Amino acid sequence: MKTIKRTLTTSIVCCLLSVVCCPSMAQSQKLTVIVSNPTGDQRQELVEVDAASVCQMLDISNGSPIRVINAVRQEVASQLTYDGKILIDASVRPHGEACFTIEPGQPRPAKVFVCGRQYPERVDDIAWENDRGAYRLYGPALQRNNERAYGNDVWVKNTPDLEVEKRYELELSNHAAIVALREAGNTAAADSLEELTTYHFDHGYGLDCYKVGPSLGCGAPALINDGQIVFPYCYTDYKILDNGPLRFTVSLTYETKDFRGDRVTEHRLLSLDKGSNFNRQTVWYDGLTKPTEVASGIVVHKENADGYELADHHVAYADPTDNPSGQNFEIYCAVLFPYNSVRTLFVPNEGGTNGIAGHVLGMVDDCKGGDQFTYYWGSAWSKFDCRNMHEWQARINTFQNALRHPLVVTLSKD
Repeated sequence: MKTIKRTLTTSIVCCLLSVVCCPSMAQSQKLTVIVSNPTGDQRQELVEVDAASVCQMLDISNGSPIRVINAVRQEVASQLTYDGKILIDASVRPHGEACFTIEPGQPRPAKVFVCGRQYPERVDDIAWENDRGAYRLYGPALQRNNERAYGNDVWVKNTPDLEVEKRYELELSNHAAIVALREAGNTAAADSLEELTTYHFDHGYGLDCYKVGPSLGCGAPALINDGQIVFPYCYTDYKILDNGPLRFTVSLTYETKDFRGDRVTEHRLLSLDKGSNFNRQTVWYDGLTKPTEVASGIVVHKENADGYELADHHVAYADPTDNPSGQNFEIYCAVLFPYNSVRTLFVPNEGGTNGIAGHVLGMVDDCKGGDQFTYYWGSAWSKFDCRNMHEWQARINTFQNALRHPLVVTLSKD
C-alpha cells in the first residue's frame, strides 16, 4: 500500500468538484482518504489534499472529473483551488477518523456556500460571503469620490444562504426612485421606499450596520510610522482566484506610503472558507527601504470604548454598530495572529474624530520588503451564531486550538 500523510492548517479545505483527470488503464482505481482528529473537540473543517499527488496515485492525468464519496456512499462537495489543492468538507468526531473515497467520475452540481465579486455598479466594491457572514472592500471609484473609507467592512447575516447579491440588487434598483421622490419633495414616500429596500435595515436576514470610515475597520493591515497608523486607501488592482463552492480567494494590490512618504506596494492574498468566521489573509510589501512595523487590528468606537480584549495572539472587540440604541445588538470582531510574534496594544485616536476612540492592534516589528505577515480576521453577530462576547471568546479559542492541532490527512491506494 502506498501512503502519503499531510498535516493541514485548520481553515483550509474546499471542494473537489472539479479535479480533472484523464482516464487511463487504471480508471477503476480509487483512493481512500482518512481524516484524523488529534483533539477532543468535534471538528467541522475544510481539509486540503494535493491534487498532483491524487492524480499520480490514481495513475491519471489532468482531463477528467473526479468525485469524493463519504463513508455512507454519499457524494460530498469538493473544489480544486487555484494553487492545486483538492478541498473536502470534513466532519470528524473527537479523537476520531472520517473516511472518504476519491474516484474518477462526473461530480454532481454542488451547493455554493462561498462566493464574491466586484460591484462596479456600487463604486467598485469587492464583496464576498460564506454561510456565516459577509464582507466588503472599497474600490477605486469610491476613492475618486473622495470618500474616506479605508478598512474592511462587515455585513451581518443570520442565514446560511447567499444574500449579498440580493442586497445589492434591491438597494441599487430603487436608488433612482428614492432620489426622484426626495427631489419632488415627497419625503415620506422616499423614506418608506428606502426602509423597504436599503441594506442598512434588517429585513429578516441581516444588514450592513458596521462603521468603517477612516479606520482599519475589521482586520485591514497597515504600516506604522512613529506609532501612527498609515491607512491604506482603496485597492488599485484585484484578481479573484477561487470562487466557491467552498472557498473564495482574491488577490489585491494597494498603493501606500512608507515612513518617508515614499510609495510602497502592498499585496494581500485573502480567502474565506465555508463554515468559518475567519478570513485568512497574507500581506507583504514591495518597496520598503528599511525594516518597518506592520499591524492589523480593529477600530474601537466611542460608544463602547472599553469593549475590547488584548491577548497574546489575538485582539477582539464587541462593536456597538452605527446605531447602538436603535439596533440593540453587537457585532463581534477579532484578528488572530497564530504565526507571528506580535505586540497587542490599544492605540488611541488623537482628538477622537469620527466617533473613533482608537484601534486595538497586533503589531509586528522589523518587517522587510517581501516578508509575509499571515493572520486571520472575522466576525460574528449576536443575533446569529454568537449571542454574546463570552461565546465569541469561546469561538476564538476553539479556532486557535484547531490551528495548533490541525487535522491529519492520509491518502492510500489499494
